[in-house]
Parts: sequence; C-alpha cells; structure tokens
Amino acid sequence: MKKLNRSNFKHICSLIFLTLILLFPLMPVTRDYLSIPTTLTVYTDQENIELPTIHESVEANLTNHDHVVSLKDHHIAPLATGEADVIYTFNQIPMKKVSINVEDRKHLIPGGHSIGVNLKTEGVLVVGYHQLMDEDAISPAKDAGIKVGDYILSIDGTDINHIEDIEPVLNSAGESERKVSVDILRSDNVVSKEIAPEYDEESGSYKMGVYIRDSTSGIGTMTFIDPTNRQYGALGHSIADPDTHQSIQVKTGQIMPSTITSILKGEKTKPGEKKASFSDDDVMGDIDINSSYGVFGTLDVLLDNALFKEPLPITKPDEVKEGPAELLTVIDDETIERFDIEIINNIDQDQPATKGMIIKVTDERLLDQTGGIVQGMSGSPIIQNDHIVGAVTHVFVNDPSSGYGIHIEWMLHELNDQSTENMAIAS
Repeated sequence: MKKLNRSNFKHICSLIFLTLILLFPLMPVTRDYLSIPTTLTVYTDQENIELPTIHESVEANLTNHDHVVSLKDHHIAPLATGEADVIYTFNQIPMKKVSINVEDRKHLIPGGHSIGVNLKTEGVLVVGYHQLMDEDAISPAKDAGIKVGDYILSIDGTDINHIEDIEPVLNSAGESERKVSVDILRSDNVVSKEIAPEYDEESGSYKMGVYIRDSTSGIGTMTFIDPTNRQYGALGHSIADPDTHQSIQVKTGQIMPSTITSILKGEKTKPGEKKASFSDDDVMGDIDINSSYGVFGTLDVLLDNALFKEPLPITKPDEVKEGPAELLTVIDDETIERFDIEIINNIDQDQPATKGMIIKVTDERLLDQTGGIVQGMSGSPIIQNDHIVGAVTHVFVNDPSSGYGIHIEWMLHELNDQSTENMAIAS
C-alpha cells in the first residue's frame, strides 16, 4: 500500500479541519450553545424564566448571589434587584457564563405628542461641492480631500459654529494669498487639511467650493417620558441630513410642541406626511443624543398624557405578543389619540437592534385619513395590554399600512448607555 507523503497528509488534514469548521455551526449542540446570551436582564415581577439548555449532560449552576435569583431545572426566579452569575458546566468544566441583571420594571409616561425638532450640527456639515468658475471649474475643498459628510470644526484656529463664521477667515487668507488649515470631523476622528481659497467673482469673496449646513429641523413623535428625571425618548431612529443621509452629529438641539395642520395621505410607493407648525421660541426640552435608536434628552417641565392617569410598565422583547395592539399619535391639532394596529411579527432580540417588530395599521379611521403610517409618525408609542412595547419607526414604501417598530428596551438601553458615557466624559 502506497504511503501518504507529508504534503498529501497535510492536505487531507486541512480538508478535514475545514469541513469541521463549516459543519460546526450547523450542529444542534453548537446552535444551542450560541443561543445562550452572555447577559440577561429580568424584572422582579417575572416568574420562572427558562434558561436555554444545551444537552442533558450540561448543567447550569448559580455561582453567587443566590439571594438575587433562585435556579431550579434551568428556570430562574428573581428574588431581589441585583446581579448574579450562572455557569454552564460539562463534567465540572466551565463552558459559558451568563450574567443576570435583576431590575424593577420601569414605568414610563407614554408619549404620542407631536414635536418639532431643531438640531445644531457639530461645526458645519459639508453637503456638496460648489464649482468656482475661474479658467476652469474648481472646488479647492474637494481638491484638498474634504469629503461630503465631513464636519468643519475650525479654520486657522477659529472655531466654526455657524456658516457666517467662515467667510471672514477665508477672505483674510485669500487676500494674503495663503492657505488655511481646516480641522474636520470625519467618522469620530479629527483630520486636518490645507486649502487654498479661491476668489469667486459671483459673490465677490473667497470660497472653498463647498455647500454647507449648520442646522436642520423637522417633526416627529414623542415615545416616552421618565417621570423620575424628565428624560425622554422620541422618533425611534436618528435624524439624518437630507443630502448626505448620514446621522447628524449634534452640538445642541431643542424640541418644541408642534401642531398638526394637515395630512398628506400615503399611497403605494408614495409615503404620506404630517404637516405641522411649531415655534422655535417655544422650547420644552433639550436634545442630547441623536442615534439609530432615536433622539433623547431632558424636558424642562414634565409632560403628561391625558389618555393615561398613571405611567405604564414597559416590556422586554420576549414578552411582546403577536396580535392586537395600539399606537398613540396626533393627526389633528395637538390631540393624542389611540389607533388599532396588529403586531404581525415580533423578533425576540437579546441584543439591541433597530427593527424588532413588523406592524400593520388596522384602524379604519387612521387608514382613511393617513393611509397608515406617514412621515412624522416616527416615535409613536406602541401599547399592548397596557404596557409600552416599542415605537413606530419606518413605513413600508410599497404598503403604507405597514412598517417597522423598535422595542422600547433598546431605546432605554441607548439612553442609559449614552448618558453614562457622557457622564464619564464630563468627569
């Protein structure tokens, strides 16, 4: 029998190893192992929460703080607020640790209020290039490597907070025939570029050749208010620049009460829209966070909701049921109303995600007046069994009666994470 040479042996071993790598994720035991979360948040009012099982030979044991939770037959029961660890072991060999956080269930004031939003960008945002006409059409900023989506923070050491701050600095440099040093914010990194301003005959001043924006505004819907600290969440998604489609880096921002004046009804391939008015002077709170999970901040004065006398409890993603629910929103003036919807699909998520539910409007009156979900409705809270389960975020372009919702837990997760991060930076 012919012996395998060293090269062939290594080749066969490599093939076997590659096959095992490809098959490993498909094995039931592996899938069960990967389904076990590394962290698990539960509420004190929950009972008999089942932990995932891997195999009958794999045990789950509490390693500490048995006064926080009890564990029996892969079911945990919260006893008190706090933290505890569960270790999965095979023949006393540790396989995986699950950190369990036990919290009191949060109660929030449901939103539904129509709000106006004003955001001031960090520096000024580059939204396009302006070709200056000399002998050839040029854009000094583009030639220097400035990109659409960059934020101009300073020029020659002068902070740029408004569009009007730029022209005096460029004129001074242009008249001296020198370049300017421009600090830009790009993907959380500050980068410096040198630009030679060019004289623009049309305006009679020196320019960089960019279109810029220093603020944006719009309308949306309040999702929740925390009665303990006046913190709020709204929209359920970020406010993006209409030209770059990127989430806006916020320096300052405010929300104002808005009045719905009319509705542009949605149709297939043509999303509808709320039309509203608001006054920039009627500020009711600040915007501190603009993220994929919504806009967040603190109200000057606590708001209430006339439809509910008391704050409502929240739900975890795995507690949301497919079936009837309600959304709260304004379609006329400033009156919050309840409308029937159906949760068509709920995704049991153990990690933050922006799309957790598919919902469908079933309320005949709302369908008649709006066609379903329209722009400006983002953030409208979703209520099921007198619990806040999430918020409306997006409409399906081909079916305006349906759209996506975000779980309330991930909006709160983002608010808490960003608030903690801001406190750490401040300290």
